Amino acid sequence: MRRAALEAFDFSRLRPGQEEALLALLQGRDTLAVMPTGSGKSAIYQLAGQLLDGCTVVVSPLIALQKDQVDGIGSHLGQARPINSSMGAAARRRALAELRAGELEYAFVAPEQLVNPETFDAVRAADVGLFVVDEAHCISQWGHDFRPDYLKLGPVVDALDQPLVLALTATASPPVRDEIVELLHMDDPAVVVAGFARPNIRLEVCTVPDHDAAVAALVERSRSLRGTGIVYVATRRRADALAEVLDTTRRPALAYHAGLATGRRDAVHERFLDRAPAIVVATTAFGMGIDAPHVRFVLHADAPDSLDSYYQELGRAGRDGEPADAVLFHGFRDGGARRFQAGADATRAAMMTRYVETRSCRWQLLLSYFGQVGDGPCGRCDNCVAPRPRAKANGNGNGGTDTGTDTGTESGTRRGRSRAPRHPHPVDSRVTHGAWGDGRVLAYDGDTMTVLFDEAGYRTLSVDLVKANGLLRPVGDPGTGADTDPEAAPA
Repeated sequence: MRRAALEAFDFSRLRPGQEEALLALLQGRDTLAVMPTGSGKSAIYQLAGQLLDGCTVVVSPLIALQKDQVDGIGSHLGQARPINSSMGAAARRRALAELRAGELEYAFVAPEQLVNPETFDAVRAADVGLFVVDEAHCISQWGHDFRPDYLKLGPVVDALDQPLVLALTATASPPVRDEIVELLHMDDPAVVVAGFARPNIRLEVCTVPDHDAAVAALVERSRSLRGTGIVYVATRRRADALAEVLDTTRRPALAYHAGLATGRRDAVHERFLDRAPAIVVATTAFGMGIDAPHVRFVLHADAPDSLDSYYQELGRAGRDGEPADAVLFHGFRDGGARRFQAGADATRAAMMTRYVETRSCRWQLLLSYFGQVGDGPCGRCDNCVAPRPRAKANGNGNGGTDTGTDTGTESGTRRGRSRAPRHPHPVDSRVTHGAWGDGRVLAYDGDTMTVLFDEAGYRTLSVDLVKANGLLRPVGDPGTGADTDPEAAPA
């Protein structure tokens, strides 16, 4: 494996997560790899394709992304072809014939293509040794960028006589991981989760009275930041309008959304990849497939629909390891416009609201949401650098403001250390509540904890009340009959 990495990519060593995922595949195990943007997920299937028998079929959701992936393979790793709707009839027939004949080392298809009988028959005729699902979070209705055609991939795996399956994603909280495994019919998979921390990215939330004030603050901040950046907005109209405001001779601002002609979108994408500074003002149409290491900032004019979405989008900054900024502008009178337009229900929105309102370390909250225990306050988010006074609890049990003393932010960061966490149940552990049933511990944030219950959705609880009243028990623990009144539990 290491020799192949050196010969194919001149890698003297593999990155964290790459080696674990490759070893699992070479041992014949289905594998789910959750690794941050820019951590080298593509190299896993590229190397596995060299070391395993048969063709590697990669399900990839965007034509532009398929092109980048094929270009990344080049000619030195074997024959690679995309099979998508942009191809002419002759090119498509040639690619399908090569696939049937076993001449392709890698075939890239969109999930929609696999319901096409001609494409599916060619895939089934090929000797598929590895079936790769890229951007695997798209299969989960808990995750962002949900695409119904991904739901058909499990039956495809069965119809191909259960080839080895590799699922890849840059962002998947524990519930999303579970759904990926279930819906792709993965058999006792190895789950490799690499570190989600991005030490070079500074996190900040700018809260202002309303949307107009948020836009004004965003414009002012963008002018203070240098280099190339992305500004995410909720609607096409906002993308067009804000691009006009931000556009300058020295740094053009370009709108990008699904309402533009294909040629115009391609031109914006190519200009964005140029090293000369530029700003792209975009809806979420400008998302997967971006591989630009020089992005210095990502600004959000509207709150994303989930923390999964937000992590994916902010992760497009600072991929070169140099300092970068991720700032979310929030008009509290307007709420999260984008999440309502996206149709997300209140329990998708709950953790995003928690992130916006927290007075604790933002990186700690993000990491715990993805099931990773942090090493204490990051020292580089706005709350760590300039802690704010904490508000009283609102008592509604579904988010709201924090309560009590801010563990590890004001006292911990200013003194260069953090207090030991007081966690009654580990992050990612399964617990049960007398009224809300079973759930999973997702995150700790100061004196509160967030649990995703299977039926009741997200609930934010006071750690002190949970400990004092025994409100949560490990699943399978008969307990001692503690208070189960749901109104006693919320923060």
